[in-house]
Amino acid sequence: MTPDQENERNQDIRQEILAGREFSLAELIAREGGDFLKGESPVPKLVQATTEINVFIAQNLVDSSGALQAVLQTWVKGDEANISKHLNAPILALDEILDAIINNQHLLYELVKQVDFKWGQIYGERPYFQQPGQPAHPDDEYTHESVYQTLIKLQQKVKTFTPNSQ
Repeated sequence: MTPDQENERNQDIRQEILAGREFSLAELIAREGGDFLKGESPVPKLVQATTEINVFIAQNLVDSSGALQAVLQTWVKGDEANISKHLNAPILALDEILDAIINNQHLLYELVKQVDFKWGQIYGERPYFQQPGQPAHPDDEYTHESVYQTLIKLQQKVKTFTPNSQ
């Protein structure tokens, strides 16, 4: 049977099945939309990429109380422009995000402030906010230096994961 004959046969079968049925918009949408997502995930690429990055952070960031992880993951979700550039290799976007924070003192200080705030929310305590140029409180889990070092270690893991990143 030729492809044309097969198509004609399928069309005849389809018409026979639908002969006694009443037309509905829902049925039309279902029929026409059946092939819409064929071969594609219903989850948008940006969401997939963001999730991949956040899973990487969860699996590779050493953070006992979880405040740094939570804030960093929120920052990742907010950086759609950067992630969109790396949909096929999302960990490269994480490398760029970490690089921006590590190499910009103001961004680092803002991240630490947000992490301290998150820590306070998690534990129901008043956080220690280290001021730029001032020594950290001895009980402060998230100092400028400790967060900086943690991000450096995470970035090293990123570079191990993606050896071609620059």
